[in-house]
Amino acid sequence: MKDFIYYDLFNEYFAYLKYERKLSQNTYLSYKQNIKTWQNYLTHNKEITLNESKDNSKIIKVTDTDLRNFFNSLDLASKSKAHYITVVNSFYNYLVGEKIMDYNPCENIKSPKIPKKLPNYLTEEEINNLLNITLITPYDYRNKAMLELLYASGLRVSELVDLKITDIDLHNALVRVYGKGSKERIVPLNDYAIEALKEYIDKYRALLLKNKNSEYLFINNASNKISRQGFFKFLKKECKRAGIKKNIYPHIIRHTFATHLLAHGADLRVIQVLLGHEDITTTEIYTHIENSKIKKDYEMYHPRSHK
Repeated sequence: MKDFIYYDLFNEYFAYLKYERKLSQNTYLSYKQNIKTWQNYLTHNKEITLNESKDNSKIIKVTDTDLRNFFNSLDLASKSKAHYITVVNSFYNYLVGEKIMDYNPCENIKSPKIPKKLPNYLTEEEINNLLNITLITPYDYRNKAMLELLYASGLRVSELVDLKITDIDLHNALVRVYGKGSKERIVPLNDYAIEALKEYIDKYRALLLKNKNSEYLFINNASNKISRQGFFKFLKKECKRAGIKKNIYPHIIRHTFATHLLAHGADLRVIQVLLGHEDITTTEIYTHIENSKIKKDYEMYHPRSHK
């Protein structure tokens, strides 16, 4: 029974995540950080012995008890701890798949229960107020184009800021998106988004570039592509201007897009494709939002909902 890990396999696993699974940069760094924490724990808590191989590779024997002790040592919220378990389990599945280990010592470890937290979203009145930007400066036209595009497509903010000018097809009303794992999807655009994008691209993008060149669609005041932080900063400012007092975070328009589609009768699987979710269960969170609204409306409007 092989119950050890070669130290150099950590680096092989990182290469597997990057080049074979093609995780996004943020996900890759998250996985790598979790595995590095596990590696550090092993170094300080397990006796390291030498393999009999010619290169004297370092090996460490691991049991499910070691893993439980590690996970219990993490002073983290349930969601973060569950992520660690997912990542470490993935690492051992990789080793089993490569026939380096005969079993996965993590397979019987259950993730902590994570209470479902419904995503926040904007009402139709709130999103209309947010989109009603007074257009004066080139940045106003850029911001208007970004918001209209997000509400029309449900893109992640990371996908939005990475868009290139060639990803937009205004003639066919489409945007090409490279999501998690560099997976490509095509999302349709509505007339409002097309109009805002056309005006920004034709009249104002070149002003933001200031005689510089860039392949990216949305440009900041340094003539580079806008960052996630830059987008979020302007979003909070615009929400304040629109009188929106809800907790604002980057994905709120993505959640608003999905919730409004569902409320107006869109099929859940269509929403899944538009959002780029691999698993329909990820999309089903929006049915809970809609069900909550149905129950609230029922209790408010049905004449016999209360005695």
